[in-house]
Amino acid sequence: MTGPFANDSEQIDRRTSRSIRDAVGERLQQRLRPDPRLPTHLEQLLDELKKRDREGGAH
Repeated sequence: MTGPFANDSEQIDRRTSRSIRDAVGERLQQRLRPDPRLPTHLEQLLDELKKRDREGGAH
């Protein structure tokens, strides 16, 4: 039984391997970057707090 890296497979050099890893890492970071927007429910709650602060400051 042979493993995922058989003896007859082509080997890549360290520089190429590093380039591939860096490229994959960059793409993963771009795709997995969290959405900076808050969920709608939290936006509504923040808006309500701002409204109450304005109303409370007017008294």
